[in-house]
Amino acid sequence: MEPPSGPASRRHVPWSRLLLAVALLTFWTPPTTAQLTVETVPPLAAEGLDVLLLARIVEKNPLGYAWYRGERVDNAQLIASYRVDNNATTNGSVYSGRETVYPNGTLLIRNVTQRDTGPYTQLVTKKNLQTEIQTGHLHVHPVLPSPVITSNNSNPREHEDTVVLTCGAETQNTSYMWWINSQSLPKGMRLELSKDKRTLTVVAVTRNDTGPYVCEARNPVSVSRSDPFTLDVLSPVARPALQASNTTVTEREGPVLLTCLADENGVSIHWFFKGQSLLLAERMTLSSDKSTLTIDPVSREDTGDYQCEASNRGSSSRSETLRLRVTWRENSRALGVGAITGIVIGVLLVLTLLAVLGCFIFLHRGKWPPASTSGRGPSGSSVSQASLPDARPPAPIYQELVCPNTDVYCHISHKADVGP
Repeated sequence: MEPPSGPASRRHVPWSRLLLAVALLTFWTPPTTAQLTVETVPPLAAEGLDVLLLARIVEKNPLGYAWYRGERVDNAQLIASYRVDNNATTNGSVYSGRETVYPNGTLLIRNVTQRDTGPYTQLVTKKNLQTEIQTGHLHVHPVLPSPVITSNNSNPREHEDTVVLTCGAETQNTSYMWWINSQSLPKGMRLELSKDKRTLTVVAVTRNDTGPYVCEARNPVSVSRSDPFTLDVLSPVARPALQASNTTVTEREGPVLLTCLADENGVSIHWFFKGQSLLLAERMTLSSDKSTLTIDPVSREDTGDYQCEASNRGSSSRSETLRLRVTWRENSRALGVGAITGIVIGVLLVLTLLAVLGCFIFLHRGKWPPASTSGRGPSGSSVSQASLPDARPPAPIYQELVCPNTDVYCHISHKADVGP
């Protein structure tokens, strides 16, 4: 099988390099004391590359070559044989279609896989029909893909949970390294590496352990790094503060804004009214992050205690109670009417008492006869009080009966006529 004339795959050994190696081996004659060995080109074979198995031939003109899988000559494990005199190649039972034997005895294996790893044996047949055997070992290393960091807990609770980070799938002959925040791992009691360094354990995570984390996988033929991995450490939620634009408002006025202030980012906000989950009325709206509740207009039904709750996936905390008081004008009018009613009742009571007192006085005066006196003055004539020139204005009966001059009582005539 002749090598292709087209360009080789970018992961394959260039054909020019392979042909040069074959040409050098063709014209190279080792000392007769040289040990027969098989070498690989390149020495470290990566999966997907083309590999040459180079045999050091002592015989100048051998009759032929044969290659076998394993450490001994076994026709059941024959890959292919080559006859020098006629350039004839015979494929064996384990031939895969990727192998070629060149005239100098070199074996080419294209696009090697990890299944190609193992010992290979070459049988050289001399002209005298004597044979020489040489054995070599091919080890095919995988080309490591970018590892993926996995975690047993991507949302750990601060100071409570322990996190185990693993760097990719386990592969042989692979070493691992870790970085956090683009730096090598710091020494600390809370960071523990497994024996092969593939697993990193963070004990009692804190908010400072969020990362990002990067791991590196390395084997003899490749090196690859993971994408950054960040832990979402759930810290206990601090109690939020609840503020209001006004705590005492008049009905149908507003708006009133209630604002829930939380220290942490990324928390969820929930509202409570009178200890129960708040049911939004048409007059109520929430901001996009639900941290602000707007009531417009305000109704007397909005009077009561309000609370907000901040929560994350690990904990929650409620604010202190804030009381909203809503007054309405009907209350003021009712108080005015009551006061006026009291005043009216008081006035009516006073008027009633005055009327009763007046009637009482009137009735008692009606029962008393009017008092008049007639007597004789110094001339002995009878004179009426009405005719006296110094008659005083009518006075109460008691004043008429009680005269300041007590001598007058001596002149009272017991026979005086009493007027109708």
